Amino acid sequence: MPEALATPRALVLGSTSRYRRELLERLGLPFEVAAPDVDETPRPGETPQALARRLALAKAMAVAQRFPQAIVIGSDQVADLDGQALGKPGDHARATDQLRLMRGRAVVFHTALAVVCQATSFQQEDIAPVRVLFRPLTDAEIERYLQREQPYDCAGSARSEALGIALLDAIDSDDPTALVGLPLIRTCRMLRAAGLQVP
Repeated sequence: MPEALATPRALVLGSTSRYRRELLERLGLPFEVAAPDVDETPRPGETPQALARRLALAKAMAVAQRFPQAIVIGSDQVADLDGQALGKPGDHARATDQLRLMRGRAVVFHTALAVVCQATSFQQEDIAPVRVLFRPLTDAEIERYLQREQPYDCAGSARSEALGIALLDAIDSDDPTALVGLPLIRTCRMLRAAGLQVP
């Protein structure tokens, strides 16, 4: 592991997600935000886990091209229901369909992370799976939740840091913030490996 840099490199979050930005702010490090502009279309036969990994790295690499001296974080999350990828619903009807599919079932949220720095040829990747057990939700419960939260920009329509927690029976993870969108334990580990002091 390299020694912490005397003058730390700039840190860039390659994501427009407000959830990831809010999570990264917890570390108290100055950082910039840059949109990665990556095509998120799944490839034929691509598993949800592989999709999350590929997109996290693609986002980090795309932003690193614009900030070659910086340490760049890329992340992506894909919900996995028996091998079927569930992304961001985008609207009320799709969110309703997703939650109906998931009620009473276990879903794995794959939150992938990549940290890269072009200047030092640093690159690390990891994935934090979070197994979530949904309650056997009624249509009325789904509708009340969606009207209040409108989680249309959340993978699998699940916004666990707010009312979405009431939809669940259990969460199993070794990196608690992964379900929200950025696994901070893994992020801290990778940033230290890249040369930043955390804390």
